[in-house]
Amino acid sequence: MSTKDFIEKDYYKVLGVPKDATEAEIKKAYRKLAREFHPDANKGNVKAEERFKEISEANDILGDPKKRKEYDEARALFGNGGFRPGPGAGGGGTFNFDLGDLFGGGAQAGGQGAGGFGGGLGDVFGGLFNRTGAGGPGTGTRTQPRRGQDVESEVTLSFTEAIEGATVPLRMSSQAPCKACSGTGDKNGTPRVCPTCVGTGQVARGSGGGFSLTDPCPDCKGRGLIAEDPCDVCKGSGRAKSSRTMQVRIPAGVSDGQRIRLRGKGTPGERGGPAGDLYVVVHVKDHPVFGRRGDNLTVTVPVTYAEAALGGEVRVPTLGGPPVTLKLPEGTPNGRTMRARGKGAVRKDGTRGDLLVTVEVSVPKDLTGKARDALEAYREATADEDPRAELFQAAKGA
Repeated sequence: MSTKDFIEKDYYKVLGVPKDATEAEIKKAYRKLAREFHPDANKGNVKAEERFKEISEANDILGDPKKRKEYDEARALFGNGGFRPGPGAGGGGTFNFDLGDLFGGGAQAGGQGAGGFGGGLGDVFGGLFNRTGAGGPGTGTRTQPRRGQDVESEVTLSFTEAIEGATVPLRMSSQAPCKACSGTGDKNGTPRVCPTCVGTGQVARGSGGGFSLTDPCPDCKGRGLIAEDPCDVCKGSGRAKSSRTMQVRIPAGVSDGQRIRLRGKGTPGERGGPAGDLYVVVHVKDHPVFGRRGDNLTVTVPVTYAEAALGGEVRVPTLGGPPVTLKLPEGTPNGRTMRARGKGAVRKDGTRGDLLVTVEVSVPKDLTGKARDALEAYREATADEDPRAELFQAAKGA
């Protein structure tokens, strides 16, 4: 698509939406028209295919906020392809000229291009046409910033560190700008702009239906630059292996297997591009006493038969804090779970979950004479009670 076509086409009219349409309205209009004119629904209909391409082209511009802004600014600047002179311009009418004079590559003799714009206006449409400046390689074309790669690492925490949070040292090996050539890839520090992608690091390929895709440039491997005299250390890539140790803060309340994203802590970018992200996979060791269930901690507390039957107060340990005392009701059955509020793991909002305390009736292995006599007396006193009667009754009725 030429710049002239870009300015003269009314993409709002193509999609049938007003100039102040919202992104949602543009998307809705595009989807409706795309279904109506899609080639699969109009086999052999050339006009429908052309219409579908036009619709796709309009959506590509208006559906992208940045491209839409540039398109609106260009339309406001150039109208429908011609300038209208002011009162003192003479002639009183519209005068048209070749837009290539404005957008072609550079100024005419005397230092000014047509209309008095020196050097052309190609930069206005750099983002729309994947161009970064007027001119070819070596004539002012600027290479694009390149984002650094994401890096993934692992860290192992103790149970307490995972609950309370911790700052841990993390040694990472990643690619960073080569120190020998200052990241240029060239011994002399003067790489040239790749002629294939004109410094963008990407090449376009058509996919049919009015859409196009981009791939990393095969000649410069996506860098946008080619080293004339490749660096001996990085072999012209501009990147070399680097090791560094970072102090990484792991937030409180992380769970085993959780993946944490640390923005901007990955591989440094190139040519002013942002750094990638660091992803840390957390592994948590088991605790000999406590377990975890979501934001709650769990603990199993043994109690005597007398405490379970008669009730009483039971001291329960907490993670990293003083013990708490829970009141055990009379007749507490084995396996009952009670709750100590606010003694669990830290939540995202800073509050804490609970400590779930499960009672386990402890049966003594060895009985002294008095204890045995007491239990024998108890057994005689409760001889008429059968705790399994309801069990058999239910079995018969099933």
